[in-house]
Amino acid sequence: MTLAESWTNQWRFQLENDYPNHSQNTRESIINWLLGEDFTSLDSLPPNQQERIKLGLNFRYRILQQRYLDTPPEKSYRNLIQRLGNLMILRQKVRLWVATSRDRQRQVVDVLQEVVQEMLNSDRYLQQQIQWISKCTNDRKLSNALLFTTVEEYCLRPIRNQPLLVYRFVNYLRRSQRGGLTQVPAGEWIKQLSDEILSEETEDTISLLDNQAISEYENEQYFQTQQNQRLTVQAEFEDYLIKNVDPIAAEWLRLYLQGLSQEAIAQKLNLPIKQIYRLREKVSYHAIKNFTLKQNPELVTSWLGTSLSEHRLGLNSELWEQFWDSLNPNQRQIIERLKAGETLEIIAQALNLKLTQIQQEWTTIYLMAQDIRN
Repeated sequence: MTLAESWTNQWRFQLENDYPNHSQNTRESIINWLLGEDFTSLDSLPPNQQERIKLGLNFRYRILQQRYLDTPPEKSYRNLIQRLGNLMILRQKVRLWVATSRDRQRQVVDVLQEVVQEMLNSDRYLQQQIQWISKCTNDRKLSNALLFTTVEEYCLRPIRNQPLLVYRFVNYLRRSQRGGLTQVPAGEWIKQLSDEILSEETEDTISLLDNQAISEYENEQYFQTQQNQRLTVQAEFEDYLIKNVDPIAAEWLRLYLQGLSQEAIAQKLNLPIKQIYRLREKVSYHAIKNFTLKQNPELVTSWLGTSLSEHRLGLNSELWEQFWDSLNPNQRQIIERLKAGETLEIIAQALNLKLTQIQQEWTTIYLMAQDIRN
């Protein structure tokens, strides 16, 4: 059996468990979209690249599950814009631009809509993905869900420690400085950019294509580096769990990173679901209390669905308010700075504290959130 056939069977089993009420055509369309147009060449790739692709597919599938599958198109679009608009660094750049532009009444969401529309119109990768989605399914609702997932995953790819969307915004800004900002009527979908911007782009076609080719090459190189780092951290964390917690904890981590639900993991490991949830909390505790103090805390907690920037430490809105009220001013400042992308070292310097003090404080914060979750 080829690797492509093996992965297809694994995803078929996954989707049958997660969405038994969906038609077989829908599930097969999702599988085809996930594996991509060139999935038959998987066997020719080196093992480390195969593993990177596998992690990427799991990440995509989780995005589809969380925000877009079985969601009305209008709500899916709002989810996408809200998700991208929550990028702190992008919001700061857009606000600065709006403040210094001729049209100071615009909102961040208006500018963000134009950037996304511009990407859909001109980005070669997204154009290829749109064509591939059209080959995978004729279902309009499913096509929208797959497209929104593709756009989010692509926009959030890390490039030199910043989301790719930030660089696309800078490129958009350069091309639109003379044309200014276009108006998007409230309550309507994104409109076409001004003629002046389009004519400017036509005049600079060669330069833009060259810049895009360079950018895509740099994006790919950085993406591969990031994936290698993730695999390294994963291997180290698994070794830590085997030596310091329980071999079954390492097995839980592997299954979880494959995108399996807690119920599916319980079936795989033949354990009660309550024990699986306790196991997740135990892994989460050790990830924050010990392991991630030496590694990247946001990386491991994002795997566990309890990261600060992605999941608000695993708390819903009501629990987050309860958690926030329980914090002291110093702890709130640490959270705000972490959300802004500052490292623990930078925070320690800013607050005139030792790094170990900040690490202990962050551990306390996370464990407080864990107690509230439980």
